[in-house]
Amino acid sequence: MSDTRPPAADGVPAWRDTSLTPQARADALIAAMTLREKAAQLVGVWVGASDEGGEVAPHQHEMEDPPDLDTLLPYGLGQLTRPFGTAPVDPALGALSLMRTQRRIAAANRFGIPALAHEECLAGFAAWGATAYPVPLSWGAAFNPALVRRMAAEIGRDLRSVGVHQGLAPVLDVVRDARWGRVEETIGEDPYLVATIATAYVQGLESAGVVATLKHFAGYSASRAGRNLAPVSMGPRERADIILAPFEMAVREGRPRSVMHAYTDTDGIPGAADEDLLTGLLRDTWGFTGTVVADYFGIAFLKTLHGVAEDWPEAAALALTSGVDTELPTVKAYGQPLLDAVATGLVPERLIDRALHRVLVQKVQLGLLDPDWDPVPEVLAGADPSEPVALRGTVDLDRAAGRAVAAELAEQAVVLLRNDGLLPLRDPARIALIGPNAEEPTAVLGCYAFPVHVGSRHPDVPLGIELPTLSEALKSEFARSEVRTVRGVGIDTDDADGIPEAVCAARQADVVVLALGDRAGLFGRGTSGEGCDAESLQLPGSQHQLLDALLDCGTPVVVTLLAGRPYALGRAVREAAAIVQCFFPGEAGTQAVAGVLSGRVNPSGRLPVSIPAHPGVQPSTYLAARLAGASGVSSSDPTPAYGFGHGLGYSDFAWSGLVVEADETGTDGEFRLAFELRNIGDRAGSEVVQLYLHDPVASVVQPVQRLIGYRRIELAAGAGCRMELTVPADLASFTGRGGHRIVEPGTLELRIAASSTDARLTVPLRLSGPVRPLDHTRRLHATVTVRALHPTGPGVGR
Repeated sequence: MSDTRPPAADGVPAWRDTSLTPQARADALIAAMTLREKAAQLVGVWVGASDEGGEVAPHQHEMEDPPDLDTLLPYGLGQLTRPFGTAPVDPALGALSLMRTQRRIAAANRFGIPALAHEECLAGFAAWGATAYPVPLSWGAAFNPALVRRMAAEIGRDLRSVGVHQGLAPVLDVVRDARWGRVEETIGEDPYLVATIATAYVQGLESAGVVATLKHFAGYSASRAGRNLAPVSMGPRERADIILAPFEMAVREGRPRSVMHAYTDTDGIPGAADEDLLTGLLRDTWGFTGTVVADYFGIAFLKTLHGVAEDWPEAAALALTSGVDTELPTVKAYGQPLLDAVATGLVPERLIDRALHRVLVQKVQLGLLDPDWDPVPEVLAGADPSEPVALRGTVDLDRAAGRAVAAELAEQAVVLLRNDGLLPLRDPARIALIGPNAEEPTAVLGCYAFPVHVGSRHPDVPLGIELPTLSEALKSEFARSEVRTVRGVGIDTDDADGIPEAVCAARQADVVVLALGDRAGLFGRGTSGEGCDAESLQLPGSQHQLLDALLDCGTPVVVTLLAGRPYALGRAVREAAAIVQCFFPGEAGTQAVAGVLSGRVNPSGRLPVSIPAHPGVQPSTYLAARLAGASGVSSSDPTPAYGFGHGLGYSDFAWSGLVVEADETGTDGEFRLAFELRNIGDRAGSEVVQLYLHDPVASVVQPVQRLIGYRRIELAAGAGCRMELTVPADLASFTGRGGHRIVEPGTLELRIAASSTDARLTVPLRLSGPVRPLDHTRRLHATVTVRALHPTGPGVGR
């Protein structure tokens, strides 16, 4: 291999000339590269990945081949996989190691091209010592895109500060079956909620200069029976109107620079081999110009799991032809097998050039090919890299700004499902804190938080962040109360021997706080998380027995759930004094729960997923047609205990003064209306105004209702606002019989609601004119204008 650099004008190669466009610079570099050098830019390398026990990716131990860097690096390298998220490493030392690795990579190849480094960042930077934010299901519960955008910007700043370029988030999968283990990673069961929250996350991460990666494109959450990495059965309308809608909005409004394909196959077509999806829809229709990256080992799975490729060269050919640009997490099919596929004519070299152009344009945009590129990350600026011991402990990835956002989001995500008036608690003398999550520090974390995802395999390493238990949080919040803690049962064990002690403690207390829920894990090592799918939505282990025993004891019971999915709560929906639902609320989660119990926090979260009344009714979401509802011809009733969007608070709100400017418009028009919202309680609080559309007659079956807009409103006691809404007819569109999106004339009903089961104002509307075809440029949002009203004082209007 030649050691000479490519020709240059005035001593500066064209691909390093910052006066040229990224596209021109990429083309110049491609023209100078050999085939092997080109292919090297299309793969990642996972250094230090475990090859025994505790896998963090599906089939990791079967697929992992330790890379030979001395052989690979002279040709270049596309990506570095998880330099911080593979093993516990002090952030400063990790930044130093990454800097040295980048220098080695750049020095080894004749173009001096560094790698792009990526990390997981589902609920915060998945690194030791980094802020652990609430999981995405809590983002959905907060109904607050602006706050999620702030959180993502904080995460992006931490990633970029240590030299990471790409984050593998957000997840845009819409919950279709709550038994699926990865429900905790999703934002909810409604595509509009998922779309708006995920788009905000993309905007925040990209604002920090970090490449956001939409995943999993598309359909992963719709697997049969809620099983991880299983086939998907859905029709084209469900795919278009439910599954693809969030990706469409995120691509259009968030402008992410990467998309990750899904593992699943839909109607026999694997995601990594779906050219219509990855190229036809994503690029040709939506105009996406970034990179498509493989979900870990997803290209190899075309051979090993899907059986659509006979060997590695054929797997590489299928994926590359379909539009997968980069193989992650490490080189397999896009290494020698891809070169073999070119040699035999299975893959034309132009397809490698197509993928390479996208990869190199992104590297140019990140500054990696600039003449003054410097691998020294922000956190090491001015440091002496020859003294690594002195650097230890100097980098803080759990900064005050991030912790403040984590706390704010945790508080806004707590959902009060039921309250018979007991809450807020008023300094009870004796609190019995009972349950398996009472004294578990990691009970607030999802499976992609570092202490669970990686730290669980390193029990001798400290957690790296402060994770107060619920017991500690309650004792701090209720300093004048006696708090007695009893475990009762385990998370997922059948042992009920501790229940008598729990009942005894409950009878001696003024109130019981019952801490139930999940333990996050991976591939069966938890009750929630990737590969931790449930056969039913009954509480794991003996928790339901503990719940029933405590409801029988006569002491008021406040049920608290630190969980990754919704569970059927049986008698508790009728007999518990209160139910507080949290979806893995992050490092500040237990203080948020304690604050809600004391009243320091006025709960304002709303359900992003329905809570089932019965444990065996899945799959079931609120987005159901009439035929899917309860009926006299089936003994199975899917009616939820608490519907999507439900949530209580300590403030009351009055909805009144509805004014409809016009109740009819054309299929190309819009409706305009207004109403007043007033806080008639005695303390400040938040209401989440939700807009649902009901289409009673359509040419194809529609859900009974679907969310088309929402706004979180904070009002002081006695304060009010006037909400003016403009609802475009485009929001009534759906995929028609011909497979294309249309707006049909006919009657509609707009429900202005506090939840999917609590409409406060109902507006009959009508669309007139011809059927109107739409495309991806249609309007996606209602316009909401909020105008303040004069305060009237607490209690007015009751």
